[in-house]
Formats: sequence, C-alpha cells, structure tokens
Amino acid sequence: MTLLASLADVSQRVGATSARTAKIRELAQCLRALEPEEIAIGVQYLAGELPQGRIGISYTLLYEAAQTTPASEPSLSILELDRQLTNLAAVRGSGSASLRLQALRELFARCTQREQEFIVRLIVGELRQGALAGVMLDAIAAASNILAEQVRRAAMYAKSLGLLAQTALTEGEAGLARFQIELLAPVAPMLAQTAIDVSDALEQLGGTAVLEWKMDGARIQVHKAKDLVRIYTRSAKEVTSAVPEIVSAVRELAADELILDGEAIAYTAAGRPHPFQTTMRRFGRKLDVDAMLSELPIRAFFFDCLFKNGESLVDRPTTVRIAALGEVVPESMQMPRLVTSSIDAGQSFYDEAVRSGHEGLMAKGIDAPYEAGNRGASWLKIKRSHTLDLVVLAAEWGHGRRTGKLSNLHLGALDPATGQYVMLGKTFKGLTDDMLEWQTREFLAREVHRDRGTVYVRPEIVVEIAFSDLQASPRYPGGLALRLARVKRYRTDKRPEDADTMDAVRKLAAI
Repeated sequence: MTLLASLADVSQRVGATSARTAKIRELAQCLRALEPEEIAIGVQYLAGELPQGRIGISYTLLYEAAQTTPASEPSLSILELDRQLTNLAAVRGSGSASLRLQALRELFARCTQREQEFIVRLIVGELRQGALAGVMLDAIAAASNILAEQVRRAAMYAKSLGLLAQTALTEGEAGLARFQIELLAPVAPMLAQTAIDVSDALEQLGGTAVLEWKMDGARIQVHKAKDLVRIYTRSAKEVTSAVPEIVSAVRELAADELILDGEAIAYTAAGRPHPFQTTMRRFGRKLDVDAMLSELPIRAFFFDCLFKNGESLVDRPTTVRIAALGEVVPESMQMPRLVTSSIDAGQSFYDEAVRSGHEGLMAKGIDAPYEAGNRGASWLKIKRSHTLDLVVLAAEWGHGRRTGKLSNLHLGALDPATGQYVMLGKTFKGLTDDMLEWQTREFLAREVHRDRGTVYVRPEIVVEIAFSDLQASPRYPGGLALRLARVKRYRTDKRPEDADTMDAVRKLAAI
C-alpha cells in the first residue's frame, strides 16, 4: 500500500526542477515503486488528472474544507483517496454541498499539510508540476524499459494515460501492442504546426509536399461499420444525429469498414463557405435537424483514411492513405489536393483556396504516418494571417459599458519543457456583447482565485487569437509578446491540449 504522501513528495520535487531529465528520473522511480493496482491512479494524479474527471467541487468549498487541522503523520493511501473521490463525485441533489463539505473535512483531517495542498491543486486543475503527458510518457518508457517511440505510439490509442502506464509496467511491449486504432472508438486527430508560406512549407517537408485546402469548418472523424455510421468531433463527442446528410453519404461509400478524417462545413446558397461560428450551429445543443437541413446544409470533405476493411493505415505513408481514400470516396467529397515540389504551383493553389473563401493550405509530408493526437512536424498550416490557439489564464473586469463583465483576457501557451503555462499578452479587442456574456459566465465557473481586478481561471478554455507579429518582451517570462492581438473566436471544439504550445510560438517568432 503506497501512501499519498509519497506521491505528494514526488510531485513537489518534480515541480521544483525545470530539467526534463530530472523530472523523468523522479517519475520513473516513483512508478516502479507503485503496486500494480496503484499505477493507473498514481500516473493520472502526477499528470494532474482525476480518474473521475470533474467531480463538481468548487474552489470555495475546497478552501473551506482545507481549513481543517492537518494530520501530523501521513496515513491516507492512494487507493483510499481514489475511493473517497469516487464517493464525493456521486453526491448529488438537495443538501449535497453540506454533505460534500463534511466528507472533505473528514478526508482532510487524515491528510498532512502537503497532502491537503496536493489534493486541492489536483481537484481544481492547478497541479502544474511539469509532469504533463509528454514528460509522463517518457517516464513510463523509462520505468518499463520500453522504447519511448513504442510508448508514444500506444498512447495514441490507449483510453487513458493510467491504463497505458499500468499495461506497460505489468505486461511490457506485448501488452502495448494491443493498443491499436479501432472502429467506433474515436481517436484524437493529428494536429499541425505552422509555416509562414508555401516556400517555407516545402523547405520544411523536404522539397515535395501534399497540399490541401484548409477549410474553416468543424473537424470530424467518421466511422463506418457496414450500415452503421458514427460521426465524432475533434473532442470525441458523437454528433451523428446532427448531420444526417453526411451519414447518408458515408453509408453509400464502397467499403464495409472505414475511419475517415475530414472537415464539415456549411455553405451559402451562392456556394461560399459560411464562417466557422455558423457551421457550428449544426452541432448546437438545441437543434431542429429537419429545419437545419434546408436552412444550413452542410458538406463533408475528407482528407485522410485511417482504417479500411479491417486494416489500420495510420502507420502507412500519406500517399498510401490518400490512395486508399480515393478508392472509396468520390472526388466531390475529397479535400482539394495538389502534390507538388513547385513553389509557383503551390502559391497558385493557395491563391485558389483563398479566393474560394477558405483559410489557406495544409502541407503534409508525403511519407508521414498519421500521428493521432500529436502536433506533428510533418503537417503544416499556411494561413492568410498569423493566428494562434491560446489558453485563457485569467480575465480582468471591464470598465464603462463593460462594467460587470470579464473583459481583458490573459493569454498563454503551455511550455512542454516545464509543464507550465507561459503568458504571452492580453487583449480585450474583438469581443462582441454575446462573447462578453458567455465568457463572464464560463470564466466564473472556472474561477481559481481573484485579486482586486482579475479573476484567475483553470486553463480550460481555448481562444483563437489573430495578431500582427510576435515581439521580444522582458515583461513576460517567455520573452515574447503578441502584437496587436485580437480575439477571432472561441474554440469550444478544442481542449487545452489541442492549443498551440510555446514550441510553436517560438518557431513562429523565429521565422
């Protein structure tokens, strides 16, 4: 039985060092010491995750419970904490707040001061000790003596980081081999880095690339098992019932089993793409599908085939997957594409995409595998203006007509080397009245603490920011700041781990 105190101690040591190798060493040593039934839970705790997900406990309730006098000696085990958090998550209905407070006080009475702090930070999502997924995957590899590349590949298809770790440490390579792409089990989509233009993209990709239009639509992953079709968003939410016309089109494709990656986008009567926010109306909570079919028709454009008739294609080159796509998907449902090594031909293709109302291009390495959930260097986005998907860290109360609304956003990107969010600047530009209402409500629901004029929030909301340039700045710890930043839109379809990292920001600044 492993005490929670040992995990809290490791968390503190990992958080105290910025050296990635030291983090991995500490974590690997900790993982080796855990009992088999503790591994999955321990890994998720150290990565700042709760196996139960959100359990509906506010910071205010936690703060009140944390006033409980701490225990002088540790006695709470990892498994006991997991059971108690599961019980807390089940408390619902009238009087639940007082019941949860009592349960938390009893839990905290068994915890030392350090354990109390660990639990509070874990529940509110503030456990930023640098043991996020990337570092943890390397630690799992070190603890299990399995190549990091094999662990990372298995992680693309494992249901959770905890399950991955438990399998690696108890079953080795043979166990990891079971993690494969599966029909009707959505995987995280592959993401892209940034190139400044076609020339830069071709240079990064070795001279020849697959170029595709970059549409500003909703990313979809489609699974077909004979007549059964399921459609998922980039966050794995099923939206099959919202887009029956796409379901019907996929059902007619000449393959019994398929997993396709693509974009869904709504078009005007004149054949021009609607803005992203309009397309997303097709996936709203309150949806009159029959009315939407005529008012806001939507089309699917597929650009990748991950699975076909019992065969996984994710490890095959881009060109092989495109060929498989072409065998079953008609050209009218494929993303417009050009394979070229010519800058002039690529620029003309880019200009055509922009004239057609789209964002720009995607450039992909011709031999690249599909890296589910990763922001691979073999996929590059070329857009008309600089944009980054950043995470909201805090917001300031507005003035004048914005009084009573959270307005000025504090924007940041995760630094994979440290596991910490790095602030890149602030902006209140581009916010509509509806956005102000929405973000005030959503930020307050995620409040961690506040000072006189600022509410600090859990880093869970992604916002797309347009800006003119990145400039050197001693004001921010990352040394970079956004210039003339404005809000383009909230990316409610993205999770924080889908946002751009400091690696992408530094690369863009160096271009």
